[in-house]
Amino acid sequence: MSNIRILVGCKRVIDYAVKIRVNAARTAVETNNVKHSLNPFDEIAVEEAVRIKQRLPSRVSDILAISCGSAKCAEVLRTAMAMGADRAIHVEADDSTLQPLAVAKLFKAIIEKENSNLVILGKQAIDDDSNQTGQMLAGLLSWPQITFASNVNIEDDALKVTREVDGGLETLSSKLPAVITADLRLNEPRFATLPNIMKAKKKSLVTYTPQDLGVDITPRLEVLSVTEPPPRQGGGTVESVDELISKLKEVGAL
Repeated sequence: MSNIRILVGCKRVIDYAVKIRVNAARTAVETNNVKHSLNPFDEIAVEEAVRIKQRLPSRVSDILAISCGSAKCAEVLRTAMAMGADRAIHVEADDSTLQPLAVAKLFKAIIEKENSNLVILGKQAIDDDSNQTGQMLAGLLSWPQITFASNVNIEDDALKVTREVDGGLETLSSKLPAVITADLRLNEPRFATLPNIMKAKKKSLVTYTPQDLGVDITPRLEVLSVTEPPPRQGGGTVESVDELISKLKEVGAL
């Protein structure tokens, strides 16, 4: 049985509780003076990596957290280390230039550098909802992928993962190395305690640039404009079924 070296992705996103607004230039959402935090699905991925290490302490040799973006990404990496990640790597780049394919290429470079053999990512980020990085990374590495995981078991060098599908649950098995993306019901992330937050400040956090890794992150897509959805029209009340049917016919619903 080989040692397991886990890599987890940690994206810094606008906090889920913040009301999103489009900036004045209509080029993106407003991020200035807005609270950011670790992407919730990535938080689940970190928790799962820590649980795997707790279940298999003799086999998991390392949990490496990685984030790509501005200097402020160090905050979410410290959070991941406070939750239980052993160390972290920050690839510093302009957030506005990073797209899923570029992030997948950066992750691939780190994986090859660190010899990771299990990657756990959130199934998507709550800011762009792309749901692409995990799949692209698996394609670049030519590794098997299991997406939307709701349960993960490791026996010897084999994974057995349950995932949610439209018709219910599907269980897949795969050999390591592999890429897993975490779904909402995989686990309940722990809170980082104050002692662990203080310990995280002493853990290793290494910074690279895309140039250090030999990766071109030039955007391939151009955002033309960002607009808010039109406001919903108010509803109305009806006195009878006949009036309801009449109203539905007026709007072309029947």
